[in-house]
Amino acid sequence: MFTGLSAFPLTPLANDEVDEAAFVRLVQRLAAAGVDSITALGSTGSYAYLSGDERRRVARLAVEHAGPVPVIVGIGALRTSQVLANAEAADRAGASGLLLAPMTYQPLTDNDVFELFRTVTSHSPLPVVVYDNPATTPFTFSAELYGRITQLPRIAAIKIPGVPGGPEQARARIQEIRAAVPEHVNIGVSGDAYAAAGLVAGCDAWYSVIGGTLPALALGITRAVQEGRPADALAESDRLAPLWGLFAEFGGSIRVVATIAEHLGLVDASCLPLPIQGLAADQRRRVADVIGLLGLGS
Repeated sequence: MFTGLSAFPLTPLANDEVDEAAFVRLVQRLAAAGVDSITALGSTGSYAYLSGDERRRVARLAVEHAGPVPVIVGIGALRTSQVLANAEAADRAGASGLLLAPMTYQPLTDNDVFELFRTVTSHSPLPVVVYDNPATTPFTFSAELYGRITQLPRIAAIKIPGVPGGPEQARARIQEIRAAVPEHVNIGVSGDAYAAAGLVAGCDAWYSVIGGTLPALALGITRAVQEGRPADALAESDRLAPLWGLFAEFGGSIRVVATIAEHLGLVDASCLPLPIQGLAADQRRRVADVIGLLGLGS
């Protein structure tokens, strides 16, 4: 479950309510594609904007419609009591694992974050993925903190930000993390533009934004590395540079991925939780042009 491709679907909204039918279609699409796991309520799934009840329903729907594909559920929240409630709800829904980012309003210390993970792992029987996402939390893990947290029971994996661009630097970064954590802890890369480089450098998994909407694309890169064809994976990632460029230009991936899902008819227009606005009309046309150019219209 903590290797290969973990696809992060949107949690689409309609009229400021979770569009459960559209979410189910996205999950079924991922299961049919054969992804290695589905991570519901990740950043792409807008977990921070949803109520506890909405999150419980989304977790249940993900598990019910994923078939044999294991489901990891994001449980991050501002207060530890809320995190524990989310973890319990995910367990009751049948989740196979938990994804936890240290959300905050006031700056967190390393001890704050360690205690959060210690508390969760002492209360929940499910394996936990440590979610390092400084762009949104904002909190940056050191290799030393990785080491402290991964000594806790039931810490199964780390989801790290994109690796440095050069192959030698990428390998050095993964080696640094591996030296800090126990052997049984898997390392997964995020940041889709850096995923191929991360997998080639030795990451066990790709936690993928684009994989939640275009799973075949992400599976192609992942399987190329798993099958010993790193050059093919890197070449495909390079071919997708116009898409990665849109992620960077438009302030991150979520608006672009939502536009792609809307363009393909997978979700209704304006599917993001307000106050997050979708892309403007001219930006949407550019996304559609790139999808057509790259042949990603299915």
